[in-house]
Amino acid sequence: MYKIEAIIRPHLLEAVREALTDLHVVGITASDCRGSGSQRGVTHSFRGSQYGAGLSPRVRLEIVVTNAQLESIVDAIQKAAYTGEVGDGKIWVTALHEVVRIRTNERGDAALDV
Repeated sequence: MYKIEAIIRPHLLEAVREALTDLHVVGITASDCRGSGSQRGVTHSFRGSQYGAGLSPRVRLEIVVTNAQLESIVDAIQKAAYTGEVGDGKIWVTALHEVVRIRTNERGDAALDV
């Protein structure tokens, strides 16, 4: 099992969610967040002066998947979140040791909604 974490642009959340729905992914957590990477945040102009807003708004997705689902889900997120511009985001993949469904005490792949 793996945990996929992705930071994406907020306006692409619906496109990513639709791409994941097409792959029958049902367990997704999305959180609003702010951050900066190589784009160094947002710059604005006000009355001829430039100033930086520091951190850009982003959405953080967390998805736990089986080994068989991993590559197709990462590819779907990458394609749906791509604009070609700096600041498109990142995807992290982390191996998980165990997943437990609290209500039924199911463990491993059985605890995932697959």
